[in-house]
Amino acid sequence: MMKPDWIALDWGSSRMRAWAMSESGAVRASVECEQGVSQLQACDCESVLLGQVSAWIAPGAAIQVVACGMVGARQGWVEIPYLSAPCAPLGELVSAPTTGDQLDVWICPGIKQSQPADVMRGEEAQIAGLLARHAEFDGVVCLPGTHSKWVRVCGGEVKSFRTFLTGELFSLLADQSVLRHSLAGDGWDSAAFLDAAQQMVSAPEMLTSKLFSIRAESLLGEETAAASRARLSGFLIGAELAATRSLWHEGAELALIGAGRLADLYVTALGAQGRVVTTYPGDELVVAGLSAAHSNLNRP
Repeated sequence: MMKPDWIALDWGSSRMRAWAMSESGAVRASVECEQGVSQLQACDCESVLLGQVSAWIAPGAAIQVVACGMVGARQGWVEIPYLSAPCAPLGELVSAPTTGDQLDVWICPGIKQSQPADVMRGEEAQIAGLLARHAEFDGVVCLPGTHSKWVRVCGGEVKSFRTFLTGELFSLLADQSVLRHSLAGDGWDSAAFLDAAQQMVSAPEMLTSKLFSIRAESLLGEETAAASRARLSGFLIGAELAATRSLWHEGAELALIGAGRLADLYVTALGAQGRVVTTYPGDELVVAGLSAAHSNLNRP
């Protein structure tokens, strides 16, 4: 492999992803590992990154790294101050301290919102990637995940956003609550998921009662583990859709950044409400956003 011109880096709490980049924005290679910044001390970040990308570094010159994510948080490599919404998704990058001469690391700031209080780190790069491809985008962006986000984007700016603990709640309930006894096993019941999601969109105030019904129906032998798991997901995603109804119900353009099963579940639940969603792969957009940040950093 030819040595890259620079490195794009998305380093979150639980995972690192890096891409060897050309000046034209083409990806030459990529690497991924489970060493998130939550597992490290700030002084470890440089050596951990070098351990993953050393094969990409030519001797005698530092390679520029443009990074986003929790690597710029208080518990990361170096704390980068937030931009304040409304704002463009990309702000001025901040240099991270290094002890060696192989890396020249620059980190994107996240975005904060005062009322209601909210923050993001990493998603701003994906939104910048979406705008790099569709500069005139005016609508709502959904980013499913452990902490899913709904972002209002207009005029090239992040106007406002809300975060939901949907994915984390699913994990906590499935692994640590009484519901874990009803979810043992494999399989998935698509009809049960969709029914549960529709129930929550209609009556989100019933969430905690509906959650317990998963256990009750399992005890009474009226529901399989596959259906229980699907209903848990449906109730939580449905409650999220009920809370964001004013965003997706108003007819604005709706984009979803993500891939795989979780993205498909959101698309299915929104489709049942009559909304058409355009999906974009998250990896492609984060690379596009970091490429835009790299161009801004190196603009004469």
